[in-house]
Amino acid sequence: MKNDISEFHAEVCKTFAHFKRLGILNILKAGELTASEITKELGATKANTSQHLARMRMRGILKTRRDGTNIYSRMANDKLAEACNLMQDALAQISADAQRD
Repeated sequence: MKNDISEFHAEVCKTFAHFKRLGILNILKAGELTASEITKELGATKANTSQHLARMRMRGILKTRRDGTNIYSRMANDKLAEACNLMQDALAQISADAQRD
């Protein structure tokens, strides 16, 4: 079981290995949005945003709901936002430490 979790962890981390997907996570920390709203915030094309959203849904990172013709995306788990915040804080500290050295 432990190995399964480690493998899943590695796959999820691979999904986060693209700056636009990290941007999507940062955008969705405030709440659910449509693909069009995410596209506008991200400054990407609709097709590119849709590809990233699909990959994140397949990994279980995002969930969606339909309201009429709109499909809203949101984080599947609030702990993902916490994990992203922790990682950003740690990286900011590493960067600040490196600038002092």
